Amino acid sequence: MQQNTHEKYIRMAIEEAKKGEGFTSPNPLVGAVIVKDDKVIGIGYHQKYGENHAEINAFLDAKKNGEDVEGATIYVTLEPCSHYGKTPPCADAIIKNKLKKVVIGCVDSNPKVAGNGIKKLKDAGIEVIVNVLEEECRKLNEVFFYYIANKRPFVVMKYAMTIDGKISSSSGKSKWITSEKAREHSHRFRNKYSAIMVGINTVIEDNPTLNCRLPNTRNPIRIILDSSLKIDLNSNICKTAKEIKTFIATISNNDKKIKELESLGIEIIKTESDNGRVDLKELMKILGEDKNIDSVYVEGGASLHASLINEKLVNKVLVYIAPKIFGGVKAKSPIGGEGIDDPNNAFKLIGGDITKIDDDLFLEYYIN
Repeated sequence: MQQNTHEKYIRMAIEEAKKGEGFTSPNPLVGAVIVKDDKVIGIGYHQKYGENHAEINAFLDAKKNGEDVEGATIYVTLEPCSHYGKTPPCADAIIKNKLKKVVIGCVDSNPKVAGNGIKKLKDAGIEVIVNVLEEECRKLNEVFFYYIANKRPFVVMKYAMTIDGKISSSSGKSKWITSEKAREHSHRFRNKYSAIMVGINTVIEDNPTLNCRLPNTRNPIRIILDSSLKIDLNSNICKTAKEIKTFIATISNNDKKIKELESLGIEIIKTESDNGRVDLKELMKILGEDKNIDSVYVEGGASLHASLINEKLVNKVLVYIAPKIFGGVKAKSPIGGEGIDDPNNAFKLIGGDITKIDDDLFLEYYIN
């Protein structure tokens, strides 16, 4: 019964944490719930990088409600921090407020925390229970944990296709394969992940803005792969570069075009050549280590998808499948390149979830 109670409040904290999607990077998503005498007296989440952590917001909420937190239990999705960063240590605040018990979803693998918060709480005589709904709490922050361990962005590849595996008709038309509701659903990932990546062909063919059109969200950083700098200076990407942070990754030495793009507010990232194209591994290293980008949402075409998969740079695959058939030998499929020669060598997907959105299917898998 006690365990079920712990799970109930950690689930509540998880839902609270999700409200911070898109705004906490490179910090994790964290939710906190304060309970006293079987009553929730305070609730909070980490709302924005550099601002109060979830525990502090929960304390403020309790105070606003006129509640005394002494002797209460706090449920938090991630181990409370024990170090000074942008804000003071949350473990210290818990001790200062004289809480009786701390129930934690999962331990923080950040070397600056990594068990130190738990030790500090225990040393102060506070009861600590760890790893309640650990799997769910780790999934909540899969980007954070991956980035901390690898210093490379967590890469999510997304595409929409017909039930016969086509991302466009034989004439190249693709608007629209899925329902409006499915397209709206996909936009939440533009808010959730730090950056969005496409190839130059997508920019030339579709002239996208690559913004997030949902209310109360933010735009992702835009990353355009343009090996020879073919981008049109009048494209929507260029025209909005002063409003939306934009990187163009290239191998070109066209100084005139580079200066023109920089004058529009675009930052150029140069990599070594990989068979005449941007070196994707080097690019991911630069994005992670130099630009502090923890996640990249890829809405590229078949060629970019194939390159990323072949380089083993994709962590997660999101697929929308519409109950339509296009047919046609020339109609494009979502993954280009030469492909594998033997079915036994296929890239394996694991951990699948399938959701129905109107008549469409939404698939969420990880690459093994």
